[in-house]
Amino acid sequence: MSSADTRTPAAATNRRMPASNSAPVPAPATGRGRGRGRDLLLVLIALCTAATAANIYVAAPLLPLIAHDFGSTPSAVAWIASVAQFGYAAGLLFFAPLGDRVNRRRLVAVLSLVTAVALIAGAAATGAATLAAAVLVASAATVVPQLLVPLVAARAPADRRARHVAAVIAGLFTGIVAARVLGGLAGQAFGWRTVFVGAAVLTTALGLLTAAALPAEDRPTREGHLFAGLTAMPGLVRRSPDLWRACVRQAGMYGAWSALWTSLALLLTGGAHGLSTATAGLFGLFGLSASVVAPLAGGLVDRFGAARTVRGAYLLAAVSVPLFWLGGHVMAALFVAAIVIHAALVASHVANQTLALTTTSAPATANSAYVVAGFAGGATASALAALAFARFGWGGVVAVAGAWLVLGWSTTAGRSRPTEQRAR
Repeated sequence: MSSADTRTPAAATNRRMPASNSAPVPAPATGRGRGRGRDLLLVLIALCTAATAANIYVAAPLLPLIAHDFGSTPSAVAWIASVAQFGYAAGLLFFAPLGDRVNRRRLVAVLSLVTAVALIAGAAATGAATLAAAVLVASAATVVPQLLVPLVAARAPADRRARHVAAVIAGLFTGIVAARVLGGLAGQAFGWRTVFVGAAVLTTALGLLTAAALPAEDRPTREGHLFAGLTAMPGLVRRSPDLWRACVRQAGMYGAWSALWTSLALLLTGGAHGLSTATAGLFGLFGLSASVVAPLAGGLVDRFGAARTVRGAYLLAAVSVPLFWLGGHVMAALFVAAIVIHAALVASHVANQTLALTTTSAPATANSAYVVAGFAGGATASALAALAFARFGWGGVVAVAGAWLVLGWSTTAGRSRPTEQRAR
């Protein structure tokens, strides 16, 4: 690992960001009133992040209900959860880099409305293919959180940058938990179509409110076409070893989490445990540990740096894998494993995303590359986990998760330090 990994990001990464190429962002306010306004905007952004992030996972706890409605089996529609993640990755490729080039207010409003329309179309779907298409569009458009995180990082005080990023990440994971818990309960009570409609209403309300509250941005004219950020991503990752490492490590971590979490409803409602959809959804409450860990992880990153935080997160995730395997037979092991894997994921995410946001002069494009890598890893692992569950059962899902952790860590650990120094 390079020495930059062990420096405190609040101070060290600021020196690596040439301001001349960055999109102008209003400087962090110093007055008490302005500071209070900044905090209120941060809360609103966290709420908007929670609502939009939930859309990516809204279908996961409803798969048994969807399968019953379509006259199919849960394993036959499990691929819809993977479609959502692939859609989100596509949206990150095309839409999130626009945060470096266009007005965020207009972009947040338009994408929120597109997401809502797609969710309504999903609620009216009559088959798995139609529903998957609607989920794909909704997930591609629901990249609002990744348009807002670079803004939060740029406006935060230097010594609290990771903690501000962590606040948004806490909102993101709260939305994921809400999608599983409230989505499962509401689906059981009112049907899965009602859940989709409710998600559309919430996305519209918070998306438009957040867009109206965002600060005005005076963007300079940039050369190149509108989607130049997309074509710039490979070169940006190649030139920044820190960004490359953050992308690969989060892809491994998120892949392991996705393999386990998107398949969990199938395990809980299957023969091993035999829970109802609503009860299985309550299991997602253990994911609230992520919302608790995020602020703590932010403080650790600000104080000790990203490298140590990610290393500890990978050790936690490694402990969770055998616990998940045991959880196929012992419910208590699943309880512990769910808490551990969420703590590992959010700690890794806070550290890696803070590094990605502060390691180049194009934070929105770098953040897009980082999150695309994570979600591509998660979507691929989810797809393999669905196949593994159908063929090998829960043990196959756990094997996929373990393999993703090994790949994520060993690939980055094998990069030599002299190469990193030359690239820097």
